[in-house]
Amino acid sequence: MDAVAELDAILAKETWSAEDCRRVQMLFFEINEPARKFRELVAELARANPAPTGAAAVKLGIARYLLCQFAEAAELLAKGTDNKERRFYQALCHKALRQWDRALENFQYAEDRGWDARQVTLEKAEVQCLAGDVEGAGRTLQRFARSSEDDPDWHYVAGMVAELQGEHDLAVEHYETARRLKPGHPGATFRLAYHYDLHGDEEAAGDLYRECVTRIRQEQDAEQASPEPHPIYANALINLAVLYEDAGKYDEAEHCLRRVLAANPNHLRAQLFLKDVVASRTMVFDEEEAKRIARRNDLLAIPVTEFELSVRARNCLKKMNIRTLGDLLHVTESELLSYKNFGETSLAEIKQMLASKGLRLGQMREDGTEEVASPQAPARVGNEGVLATPIAQIEFSVRARRALEQLGVKTLGDLAAKTEPELLACRNFGQTSLNEIRQRLAEYGLRLREAS
Repeated sequence: MDAVAELDAILAKETWSAEDCRRVQMLFFEINEPARKFRELVAELARANPAPTGAAAVKLGIARYLLCQFAEAAELLAKGTDNKERRFYQALCHKALRQWDRALENFQYAEDRGWDARQVTLEKAEVQCLAGDVEGAGRTLQRFARSSEDDPDWHYVAGMVAELQGEHDLAVEHYETARRLKPGHPGATFRLAYHYDLHGDEEAAGDLYRECVTRIRQEQDAEQASPEPHPIYANALINLAVLYEDAGKYDEAEHCLRRVLAANPNHLRAQLFLKDVVASRTMVFDEEEAKRIARRNDLLAIPVTEFELSVRARNCLKKMNIRTLGDLLHVTESELLSYKNFGETSLAEIKQMLASKGLRLGQMREDGTEEVASPQAPARVGNEGVLATPIAQIEFSVRARRALEQLGVKTLGDLAAKTEPELLACRNFGQTSLNEIRQRLAEYGLRLREAS
């Protein structure tokens, strides 16, 4: 039976088993005719049943998931029969939507209803990693640690845990083990590519990203091949596009992004990156100006704690949420003096410190055109625990993470202290990356400092 006929036969079933789900997902990833036919069949199925419930809702919800229509899929699945297939794919939808708590909840429901416990456990551990709960992920992994020496999926998630804990050599070891046990393991291959990308080995990263996006097609000939998840395929193409764009290979970058959009026309990140690529064709990069801005940003990013200040001055600056030299350029003498226990002696200390670097208070506000939040009412919100969250535990694209490393950003607090102009001054950092930064901060109730 050819792929199209098999899709027809499975979609005609009233209910789907876990094996049917697996097979449909495999067939969907085949190129050209089967993928196009699948979309047509799903559209016909939706027209025939405009208000599905029960088994029909589960079937259509899984199909919507495969089409990367995650929000619609989650809504449909919520109306379906409460079985293991519904709960597992509902969890995958919430995972794709970054709704971590709901994903974990539904994975547990899936296991309770009979879905494979090992697979659920590894999915839960991966979600915990993505959510930044590294300790929780480590504990979850321990459930099958003793029986996982030869399990590539276990090593993949163990690699994520090690990576987020800063144990990069151990992470690489786990990823390589996963790839040895299952050649071309999609998750391990992607994370290993991402690791090389972050550490500047763009050639190795590019090779592995290309392996990610071709492996899906290669495995269709294998009888027992596992389905490859869409997000890894899309993320590998997007990161590969970034590498091509950085190398000035705009045609190749555009081709990668259009492949993502061909599978999922509503993929927001691909849409935004494509706009960046198109704009980059005509963009003129002034390297000397970029270096000047980088030197200036490095200076403004110096923490005030690196200077010899009195205890009173240091404590006042800390309470006013003034962390760097750049922060001091946004406040005036009168604003400092208005703060409780901050007097002329402390002011003289601060002025002398700035003068040693050729800077002065209020330097960034000389035109007086913008309002700036009072030091007594800082613009940033959030408790110390959130502000101290390491950036390494937050999911960022390669481009965004590189920019944060260049700026010396280690924690969410460091990031919230940056302004949009400071981020946009980094080479190859565009509006798409800025939107990503804003979104991640918003997830923690934070925002970037306003420029003056």
